[in-house]
Amino acid sequence: MSFQILWLCRIILIVTFISHGSSFPDQVGYYSFMKDATFAPMFARFDYIVIGGGTSGCALAATLSQNATVLVLERGGSPHDTPTATDIGNFATTLSNTSPKSWSQLFVSEDGVYNTRARVLGGGSVLNAGFYTRAGDDYVKEADWMSDEVEAAYEWVEKKVAFKPPMLGWQTALKDGLLEVGEFPYNGFTYDHINGTKIGGTIFDDAGQRHTAANLLEYSNPNSIAVYLHATVHKILFTTKGRPRPKSYGVIFQDANGVLHKAELAKNTMNEVILSAGAIGSPQLLMLSGVGPMAHLVAHGIKPVVLDHPMVGQGMADNPMNAIFIPSPTSVEVSLIQVVGITKFDSYIEGASGVIFSYSWTRNFFDGVLNYLNEISRTTTSTSLSTQSITDFFKSINPLLNATIKAGLILQKVAGPVSRGHLELRNINPNDNPSVRFNYYQEAEDLEKCVEGISTIIKVINSKAFSKFKYPEATIHGLLDLIRSVPTNLRPRHATSVLNLKQFCIDTVMSIWHYHGGCQVGRVVDKNYKVLGIHGLRVIDGSTFLKSPGTNPQATIMMLGRYMGQKILRERDAFHNRNEET
Repeated sequence: MSFQILWLCRIILIVTFISHGSSFPDQVGYYSFMKDATFAPMFARFDYIVIGGGTSGCALAATLSQNATVLVLERGGSPHDTPTATDIGNFATTLSNTSPKSWSQLFVSEDGVYNTRARVLGGGSVLNAGFYTRAGDDYVKEADWMSDEVEAAYEWVEKKVAFKPPMLGWQTALKDGLLEVGEFPYNGFTYDHINGTKIGGTIFDDAGQRHTAANLLEYSNPNSIAVYLHATVHKILFTTKGRPRPKSYGVIFQDANGVLHKAELAKNTMNEVILSAGAIGSPQLLMLSGVGPMAHLVAHGIKPVVLDHPMVGQGMADNPMNAIFIPSPTSVEVSLIQVVGITKFDSYIEGASGVIFSYSWTRNFFDGVLNYLNEISRTTTSTSLSTQSITDFFKSINPLLNATIKAGLILQKVAGPVSRGHLELRNINPNDNPSVRFNYYQEAEDLEKCVEGISTIIKVINSKAFSKFKYPEATIHGLLDLIRSVPTNLRPRHATSVLNLKQFCIDTVMSIWHYHGGCQVGRVVDKNYKVLGIHGLRVIDGSTFLKSPGTNPQATIMMLGRYMGQKILRERDAFHNRNEET
């Protein structure tokens, strides 16, 4: 009987893959078109070369493959290699695993704030807290996107990755607490970005299994796409021969064995190289390829300088996050972001519960920090970071970090923000992190939003609706001191006897991993995401954003990949039709 059931399950699996239009998994990769880069030919030609199989790159490549040949070069591995690592209960462990071959690459900004970059097929959607929500109507209008096509693109994404969350006790208390303190109206379950309190979507299904941008590759035409994993692009290739401006024509990438491969665009005017390497990777790779501020490139010995493009790496921003940790007298469910209060003062209130912050998790993360600091000390003469802060941390581990099933946190994320920074090369190794400064709370406007957000969180914690999950004797000052005692960043702490929320925001700022900018629209790319001054090169990812969309950008980044993929194919068809007519 068990043998029959096994074969029935196998048949269902095969039918499922066929019905989704994707190829059945083989022994090399999850899809037949997915291979390790060591299997890549030394030379190949494609209509489109997509650098980065992340949140935007997967959607873009799957769409382009419907009517063109596409190469995807992803520097990391596949989330399908270790499926349980993406389960909701392993969120903290997977995110904090910063070993050299892990999916999460640690970087510390020059502000002294820990952050991560994804290096895995599916990008940040493999590591994040899973919240799924669209951009607001005003954002779509400002981006000059066609609203009906945006709607269709979101729906295309949602068929594969979006779900309604279960909403158990702790998240329900957060929702009710937000309403009790006046964050109206209540908008129920919706993907839309509208003021008030709502239940958003999640990319975790009912079983707690994560669905990522990599799942969008199920839409691909398997005969027209090649995805190479552990493929690190070293540079984009340009030609100026007989042209008034440079034209991209290919890339050089390296496999895990250190072998260099070359891929070029097939001979067609419409073919392009498309950067989808994220807000850190895209400006970094442009610079490494000779496109960026000339003086900076020359200082790093980059030759030739293809184009003096001073705005590459500028306009970097990261939405600052501050959180209050709340030990609970009763057990809580394991939940990531499900509820959000979208306030009128541009701070978003969200929460999570039951996420494991064990000693082993913390030790693993801070080992990564130490390794990172030791690495940058070898590649730069000065840094604003100090290993002493990490050493001090181990002398006084706080019991907070062992909290598992009886704790939650409520956070605020500043929308915008107005404060801006920049990105520069640290060296010319594409595997290393560049130097990034976000200038958190440099502008008073951002700091005021944080203060209002923390004030709202305090009201929620003290609300009747949330009382079940707060110890009666716990004071707000005590809870603020609790988070101050944890090394959430490398910044100094300023303990005060009075409730100084501005200082609390400055001292305890963290990243919510929504950093953006570096290749912004109107500054580095035009509204069609073509790099200004260069032919045959686009950037389609979060590096082009002037501000982060919605309360979480992942839905919009996936949508953008689909939206622009369809637009590019329409342009391609129109070009070919004109040529046929003439």
